[in-house]
Amino acid sequence: MLTRFIIMTAGAAFLLVQPAFAHHPSGVGSTGGTGPINTISASPLDKGETAASIAFEWIKFDPLSNAFLANFGATHGHDVHVHSLSSIMAPAISFGYGLTADFTISARLPVVVRTDIREAAHEHGGGTTTGTVEVLGDSSGIGDLTLLGQYRFYNNRASRTELALLLGVKAPTGVTDRYADNGELFAAEFQPGSGAWDGMFGLAATKRIGPWSFDANVLYILATEGTQNTDLGDRFLYNAAVSYRLMRGTSEALTAMKLGALPEPIWHGGPGTHRHNHAHREAPAGPALDLVLELNGEWHDNQVESGVKDPNSGGNTLYLAPGLRFSKDNWSSFVSVGIPIINDQNGIQAEPEVRVVTGVAITF
Repeated sequence: MLTRFIIMTAGAAFLLVQPAFAHHPSGVGSTGGTGPINTISASPLDKGETAASIAFEWIKFDPLSNAFLANFGATHGHDVHVHSLSSIMAPAISFGYGLTADFTISARLPVVVRTDIREAAHEHGGGTTTGTVEVLGDSSGIGDLTLLGQYRFYNNRASRTELALLLGVKAPTGVTDRYADNGELFAAEFQPGSGAWDGMFGLAATKRIGPWSFDANVLYILATEGTQNTDLGDRFLYNAAVSYRLMRGTSEALTAMKLGALPEPIWHGGPGTHRHNHAHREAPAGPALDLVLELNGEWHDNQVESGVKDPNSGGNTLYLAPGLRFSKDNWSSFVSVGIPIINDQNGIQAEPEVRVVTGVAITF
């Protein structure tokens, strides 16, 4: 029953992905359902309902060349660290559960893979300094577990407006003992886990008008010191999305007559969803297709190692990300392609060129 599926998954706007800044994968996003893909909606799951998703995030970087790294190593030595990498891959599983009609909890656990990590270095000989490149290889492993709660404190059915409070924590479940090809321990920024407990707090808003939905959220992540005495830096995530239901999943006329309630959000499948005790025939289920356009941004503070701030870390990235979500029965699939329109990074870093998010979700 597609209508019920859409109702169940609408509120699971958690813990899939958010834009990744520099060398770090995402933290939170949607578990699936219809509507926005990366932006957190204010709509929770219904009480007792569960949503689950498997998602894959891939970020391609414009890597720094070996010539650039070698030249930097010759002129700066090890006083300033500059690294490069080619990509981040982060498959993740996510679950959301409706504790009440207004409160949903969610969890996300990723596997983080960074490829082609290289570092500027230098050698001394004959009274001169020669720049070199340390090829460190790839780093992979289980990442940190994110737990997020969403409490909807405002729900005006007449105006179809919702507001929700977001509170969460990132637990240090990820591995922090990965070694590079040269036998040295990877720096904290390239470990799959952070070794730190981080707090999260923010707000989400949703407004629906006919077949349109407008969603926005902000989320601040307060980082603490973790592995290798490193604080990876606070993060501020800001997102906005507009969604349009291009193809509806049920017969609107039959659903409206059956339910006789206020219109529901576009990813709730059209008209309202009050349950009745009397038996009735369900509307014929069909596929639903949502068009999504998002702005996904992240400001990232500099990381600090043993009290020393890294000038080649942190900054601000903003993606323009069109996407599609297809729903049928209790399943949905989604894809989002983000192109950076702002790449304002501190110091010298490999810049992201494209970010792809795709996956499938189910409700039960």
